[in-house]
Amino acid sequence: MLELVLDIAWLIPVFPLLAFAAIVFFTNRWKELSARLAIGAMGVSFLISLGVLGAVIQRGGQEAFERDYAWALVGQSTLSMGYRIDPLTTVMLMVVSFVGLLIFIYSQGYMHGDKRYSRFFAYMALFGASMLTLVLANNLVLLYISWELVGLCSYLLIGFWFEKTSAANAAKKAFITTRLGDVGLFIGLLLLYSLTGRVDFSGVFQAIPGLDPSTLALIGILIFAGAVGKSAQFPLHVWLPDAMEGPTPVSALIHAATMVAAGVYLVGRSYPIFAAVQGLPSLQVVAWIGAITAVLAASIGLAITDIKRVLAYSTISQLGYMMIGLGLGGVAAGIFHLMTHAFFKALLFLGSGSVIHGTGTQDIYQMGGLRKHMPTTFWTFLFGTLALAGIFPFAGFWSKDEILLSAFEHNLPIFLVALFTAFLTAFYMFRAVFVAFYGQPRDRHVHAHESPPVMTVPLIILAVFALIAGWVGIPFIGNPFAHYLEGAEAVVENASLGLEIGLMALSTVVALIGIGAAYWLYYRQQPKTVEEDPLRGLGPLWTLLKNKWYFDEIYGATVVRGTLVLADAFKAFDLGIVDGLVNLAGYATVAFSRLQRWIDTHIVDGAVNAVGWVTTKGGNALKYVQTGQVQNYGLVIFVGIILLMALYWRFLYW
Repeated sequence: MLELVLDIAWLIPVFPLLAFAAIVFFTNRWKELSARLAIGAMGVSFLISLGVLGAVIQRGGQEAFERDYAWALVGQSTLSMGYRIDPLTTVMLMVVSFVGLLIFIYSQGYMHGDKRYSRFFAYMALFGASMLTLVLANNLVLLYISWELVGLCSYLLIGFWFEKTSAANAAKKAFITTRLGDVGLFIGLLLLYSLTGRVDFSGVFQAIPGLDPSTLALIGILIFAGAVGKSAQFPLHVWLPDAMEGPTPVSALIHAATMVAAGVYLVGRSYPIFAAVQGLPSLQVVAWIGAITAVLAASIGLAITDIKRVLAYSTISQLGYMMIGLGLGGVAAGIFHLMTHAFFKALLFLGSGSVIHGTGTQDIYQMGGLRKHMPTTFWTFLFGTLALAGIFPFAGFWSKDEILLSAFEHNLPIFLVALFTAFLTAFYMFRAVFVAFYGQPRDRHVHAHESPPVMTVPLIILAVFALIAGWVGIPFIGNPFAHYLEGAEAVVENASLGLEIGLMALSTVVALIGIGAAYWLYYRQQPKTVEEDPLRGLGPLWTLLKNKWYFDEIYGATVVRGTLVLADAFKAFDLGIVDGLVNLAGYATVAFSRLQRWIDTHIVDGAVNAVGWVTTKGGNALKYVQTGQVQNYGLVIFVGIILLMALYWRFLYW
């Protein structure tokens, strides 16, 4: 039975893919049927993923289950495609399929009435299929194909409302920015293949001990470049906030379960490459980029008033946390936070979508007092906020503590950065809660109402998981999650009980200080407009944060402007040099053809015409000789003989 479940695991991404094809070619005219196809397909994928999880748990151990299928001939070898199932795969399958299923269900209410309703569910189904394939892939080629499909789907969904210029620009920005990281990933995968001659993960990992450590470190950094793009890490983080131009369910899917999680998963899947170069900077690069990203994004979150963009910067910051966990604590620490984050961040995004659906605005300063009008949305959003802030006993508390412990044990400066980020996170998230849900309505045109059950039921389910999902990683019971994911021999040594409790208490106090500061500034004072925001007193720092550290302006003035200048230079070169040479060749060809025409007309045709003219005149002259009279012919003969005799006489005697 176990083998049967694992043998049909390849069907997990097939069902959403079939739903995509069915919607595009057959059911696009019937909106409800299209939605049910996509939801049903993701539901089947979730059930199979659940069965796969049970099978792997029953099998025990860390040995991966693989199936390969011949795909193409490359030279003398056969390129195979297949799937790989191990504990990491099962965790990601559950996250993607379960959270994705809830987002699909929620989308029915949020997208109700949209003129491209069927197309939306087709894109979402393709997105789910791409991410599930990426998770299952057992080789570099299939992983990269799926990786690019995820990028394509994000482009389609971020720009879903393409009639809005901002949405179209955001889609292009996301696509181009992530491609920059993908170039590094592609080069890294090519290097790996050139050195090992293998594309399957098992073969590549077996060949790692024989490779040069410095080359491996370079490959690790190149692979991480792909993760920097997809997971919106500094300095390629700028695309993610603009991705909020897409529908809110898309934001939830991108930020919680699929695209941004792909970068973290990539590092986790490639971890043997990073771990094989101890003493070289691969993992330190991962950890420090994560730390910079975490505090940078959290600081920007202090000044944002768009509720979805607040969550976007929160996502960037938490992805930085995951990279810290991977860089310092191993696969278990980073993936544990990815799993818990998927639940509470999906909850927060869907909660923000419920708020937008109920109020018609995204600006928290146009809200106020929503907890009275939207109680279900309020309580579920509060659960997600408590989990994100790392408050006991919510899921984020346990996973964030694991990362802080790893940072404390391995890199004290990064620990301090992560701790400060925890304070900022609690502060800006409760700033949003107090401004949006407490006090009195600030805009008389906003009439809030609770969302329908099709939207609130997924919120309630996610709220439950935001509370309990972290309990599988409680350190005091041996951290079952880490033991399952890495195996008993691979789990990082447990810290002393006193240190563990001390760090938990410290992180909780820091988070409570952040909540208290938000309570003092935003609940007690109740600013009514952004002009009254207490943080405006920071002066230039507020301006800096409000303008997102001017990253977009800097990139606009350097990378974008430089690209345009280079494009103009190439245009001038093309028009002035390339086109000039082509035009010169054209002019020369025309001139040469005209010369040929003159020669043909006046010399060749002239000579031919002269021969014809002489022949014609000669013929006209000779025609008079043909008279038909015998005496004339006799006379001609007689004269001819006389002339011949005269010529003979001359040559004979002269």
